[in-house]
Amino acid sequence: MSQTTVHLLRHGEVYNPEGILYGRAPGFFLSDRGLAMAERVAERIGDRDISYVVASPLERAQQTAAPIAKARGVDVATDDRVIESENIFEGRPFSVGDGVLRRPSAWRHLWNPFKPSWGEPYGQIAARMWAGVMDARAAAEGHEAVIVSHQLPIWVCRLHAEKRRFLHDPRRRQCTLCSLTSFTFEGTELVSVGYAEPVGDMIPEAERRAAFSSGHGFTEPNDLDAQPGSQPRD
Repeated sequence: MSQTTVHLLRHGEVYNPEGILYGRAPGFFLSDRGLAMAERVAERIGDRDISYVVASPLERAQQTAAPIAKARGVDVATDDRVIESENIFEGRPFSVGDGVLRRPSAWRHLWNPFKPSWGEPYGQIAARMWAGVMDARAAAEGHEAVIVSHQLPIWVCRLHAEKRRFLHDPRRRQCTLCSLTSFTFEGTELVSVGYAEPVGDMIPEAERRAAFSSGHGFTEPNDLDAQPGSQPRD
């Protein structure tokens, strides 16, 4: 029985000086540091047995995928199923202090965190992401695949794989910029879930728990090393 690993790679830092919740909006590209993050990931895993690279259609994901695909000599495939989740606050500043959350008109969208009421249902995200994972597993059978996606879809996909509840605190997602969430399969059976941060030292401390990458020029270094780990499926 063949072993296949599918890595879910979150994109790098985005240039977003106004702190916009960009969601699926076009025109948000990697910052200079984000481009350096993508190159670092390619250096760290470019010698692995990666035979298939696929990315969300959004620019930041395509840019993050490009160095890995180049290192492996493969093309970047595009899969709409691994795109960012829908969110009604897309395109607006999003923060507790001075963003959309201060407006009473937004509060009616926050009544049900289980669904969630402000965007694409978690179950729907999990279903489309898992379908993408399984197709990538089939495309790379006996080798490794990389799917470049976004924080919430990756985290929800992991919760689904580990049979955990979808309701969670966004600040506690284990999915930093350019992190790898890795699913290892024996045949079609998931046997382990791993996590690593190959660019952990490049992420400013202020951004490590951010729900999206603001990219507005933090210079404070982060000294955390990569944090590999694995967790068997229930």
